[in-house]
Amino acid sequence: MEILYWILVIALIVVAFVGLVYPVIPSVLFLLGAYILYGFLFSFSDLSWLFWTIQILFVILLFIADHFANLYSVKKFGGSKAGIWGSTIGLIFGPFIIPAFGILLGPFIGAIAGELLVNRTNWKEAIKIGIGSVVGFISSVAVKAVVQFIMVAYFLFQVWK
Repeated sequence: MEILYWILVIALIVVAFVGLVYPVIPSVLFLLGAYILYGFLFSFSDLSWLFWTIQILFVILLFIADHFANLYSVKKFGGSKAGIWGSTIGLIFGPFIIPAFGILLGPFIGAIAGELLVNRTNWKEAIKIGIGSVVGFISSVAVKAVVQFIMVAYFLFQVWK
């Protein structure tokens, strides 16, 4: 039975990492779900208050990094709120509309559309802003992947010590 329990916990961790490239999956919540499931299936005694404090701080860091990476890069490349909103909408719907490439094309096209429709920006500037949204997404995924890896490593250290 223990093997089945570990399979369930690991499945939630895997889904959390899949959530890095599919933003509709709240990846960090799946990590927390894996820790809570572990506690119910095995024991919460392995997961101290220090463990939970550190994990919650990482969760806050992930939410802040996710939000500000896109915001910062779109602004740095000259975008406005319209570009940010377009990028966010494209990030959510892109993977469903264009399955293989939508994760990158969605925010790119969304930022361009937002800038063109709302601010009447020229095409060259809009494309530059679209590139900024993709740069922001990729940098956000990289940071989140590193933080999530640290979170999982710390979890495994706590339960296998």
